Amino acid sequence: MTEDPHAIAPNPPQRALPLHRQMDRIWSDLPGWRGSVASVNHGTIGLRFMATSFLFFSIGGVLAMLIRAQLATRDGAFLDTQLYNQIFTMHGSIMMFLFAIPMLEGLAMWLLPKILGARDMAFPRLGALGYWCYLFGGIIILSSLLFGVAPDGGWFMYVPLSGKTYTPGISADVWLLGVTFVEISAMAAAVEIIVTILRLRAAGMALTRMPLMGWYMLGTAAMMLVGFPPLILGSILLELERAFDWPFFDVLRGGDPMLWQHLFWLFGHPEVYIIFLPAAGVLSTIIPVFARTRILGYGAIVAAIVGLVFLSFGLWVHHMFTVGIPHMALAFFSAASALVAVPTSVQIFAWIGTMWAGRVDLRLPMLHVIGFFATFVMGGLTGVMLAMVPFNWQAHDTHFVVAHLHYVLVGGFVFPMLAGITYWMPMISGRFRVRALGEAAFWLIFLGFHGTFFIMHLTGLLGMPRRVDRYPDNPEWEWLNLVSSIGGMVMSVGFALFVLDIAMQWLFGRRSHRNPWKAQTMDWAMALPAPSYNFASLAGPGRHDASVTLPLARGEGLLPGAPRDRREVLVTEPGTGRPDHVAVLPGNTRLPIWTAAAIGSFFLLMLAGLYWATPLAILLILWAAWQWGGFMGSRRDAEPLAVAPGLALHEHWQMRNTLAYSGTVTLLVADATLYASLLFGVAFLTVIAPNWPPPDSGLGWPVLLTGAAALLMMGLGLVASLLAEAQRAAPPGRLAALAGVAAAGLALLLLAGVAWQFDDPTRHARDALRAALLGYAGFHGVVTLMLALRSLADVRQGRTSAMRRGAAPVWQLFQAFWLGTSALSLGVVALQEIG
Repeated sequence: MTEDPHAIAPNPPQRALPLHRQMDRIWSDLPGWRGSVASVNHGTIGLRFMATSFLFFSIGGVLAMLIRAQLATRDGAFLDTQLYNQIFTMHGSIMMFLFAIPMLEGLAMWLLPKILGARDMAFPRLGALGYWCYLFGGIIILSSLLFGVAPDGGWFMYVPLSGKTYTPGISADVWLLGVTFVEISAMAAAVEIIVTILRLRAAGMALTRMPLMGWYMLGTAAMMLVGFPPLILGSILLELERAFDWPFFDVLRGGDPMLWQHLFWLFGHPEVYIIFLPAAGVLSTIIPVFARTRILGYGAIVAAIVGLVFLSFGLWVHHMFTVGIPHMALAFFSAASALVAVPTSVQIFAWIGTMWAGRVDLRLPMLHVIGFFATFVMGGLTGVMLAMVPFNWQAHDTHFVVAHLHYVLVGGFVFPMLAGITYWMPMISGRFRVRALGEAAFWLIFLGFHGTFFIMHLTGLLGMPRRVDRYPDNPEWEWLNLVSSIGGMVMSVGFALFVLDIAMQWLFGRRSHRNPWKAQTMDWAMALPAPSYNFASLAGPGRHDASVTLPLARGEGLLPGAPRDRREVLVTEPGTGRPDHVAVLPGNTRLPIWTAAAIGSFFLLMLAGLYWATPLAILLILWAAWQWGGFMGSRRDAEPLAVAPGLALHEHWQMRNTLAYSGTVTLLVADATLYASLLFGVAFLTVIAPNWPPPDSGLGWPVLLTGAAALLMMGLGLVASLLAEAQRAAPPGRLAALAGVAAAGLALLLLAGVAWQFDDPTRHARDALRAALLGYAGFHGVVTLMLALRSLADVRQGRTSAMRRGAAPVWQLFQAFWLGTSALSLGVVALQEIG
């Protein structure tokens, strides 16, 4: 390929309409409802995420109004205590897990390819799988309320309250299993967003020239990748305790409820910034457009994003100031909590400076931006107050904290998202909005919100605790709560009017012309509504703004049309954006929904207590996972594809550093975070928990020798994976893959032997942790065995050659990870025995 990406010549122009028809035929969804469930297009999936999350937001809002109706009077008889507990738990859970995160996932999937100059996300089927997991998990959680078994321990599910002793039945299991099911969607989105930003940017778009929305989403996805595994691990451990009596949190048997709080808030505080960063990206995109100028301080904003990503993981203990941690830790986390205001302030001053330097056009999206400023800054100030330990001790678990949380989340996420919806709605509908409705909705939302939550600061300062449904002995709170309840009703009317405004625009708005806001970003360099393929040809170096509309539509960019009747995208180098190879993406398929259904069957069997049947669900999941590999390979060596005059690139089958390889590396980062969280649990209970040291296990050398033999088999499997890639042509490649399959199988058998020698995991937390470490190794052994079998199948089916590697590179990654984590786990057990 050419050495200088800036020397790429344009392709000869073609007629735009035939090119559009060709592209639309390849990239569009299939007709009918069957085509609807088979869609993997990023635009369709992104809109589904956003529409579904807004539906859940509406349900959560109705629950909030039930809460406000109950608190409007001292002796509220609207709800009984049990139902009230379920409703406030479901309200928080829906807003955090079923609205905020899925909304940003949907925005990222729908917007990123458009703003980066790509045709789709990196893994279309993974995005579709994430949506179906989100939908099915959300239905499970929501159905619990209809059947009277909704969780009632708060959206944070603290133990021991959420343990089997104090919460019998399945209400806590619904939360644990449903949220874990939904988190599959979040992890899938994180992997997809990171790989898309790093590998699918327009040619020549270096990271230093990427639109700020790309930086914000990259930081968000990185935080999701590292922040969600602790919650997933905590949910798994608590479900194991509830289902099988493994005592991770039982003080009498060496557990500690504090472990749950640490794992939860290791997720919970980065969650706030996970929600804020995409909203800030919306602001950094919209404000320069309506100020008619460039964003001020691009480099400072990028530095602030990176700073927020790192600082957000050092703050989780400020949610635990009252649990009795050492004073030195209190001082450290208090200082860190105050310090995080600095990168946030950098962004706010950059936005204010941008508006000051330009001439602000105060249209509806900018009204919501003003709503953000007026709300989020107040939430930030109360956050700094809560970061101070003496004040935190006084305000902890009062309505002051509730008010602060809503000022940060509604101000920092909902108002920017409302601005984003009104800004990009012409791209979705192809129509202008109906005037006046949107402005009325904004003022009702704005005034109703502050009428609700500003007053709650006062009730909190007067000592009203959270999660109470009646307060007969405190008449001084009543009129404040009544005002808050009236404000909540006004805000609800505003949101209803906002929905009506969107519906009116979709149904009756007049047709919009191209780029109605006169924006400069590439998302507006296309016809309205946005076509399924985004760009008929892809932008070349130096042409990354809305001015390339007609040249790209005429096929003058890179990789024009779909002459081979395939969904082809350009993969670039992560840092420089230089063209690297051409990836062929899968088309419409129902495999994601069937895979999500298979995963859902496992969670439903667990929820029903039918543990004996879960192996059948696991086999169904493995069968579905095997089907995904059918597309991942080619039986032919192809000549390089002509991307532009003088530029020809290989297809991804013939490359090692493919999208799949990058995705696997990204996934293993999350995997390593989950494993590190498990090791943190081992260290925390060993050092902090009471009733340690545990009873003598008496394992001795036999179990250590069996584990060492398993490690030897894993090492041989790693050698086999290396040989399978190096000797790809049959029969040497077949023999290497066969040896890898045998080594993985023997390693799994030896791990079963280790399990046979372990003590009863219900006896003590140490034994439960050992069983968890062994289960982690076994799970990765099964995945590695599947990849070894896929590599063997690739050789047998002719999917490998001197130029094509098949699945061997991905197999190597998992094999090495399995070996490394298993060796570390064995070392932990050995140290415990020596100690």
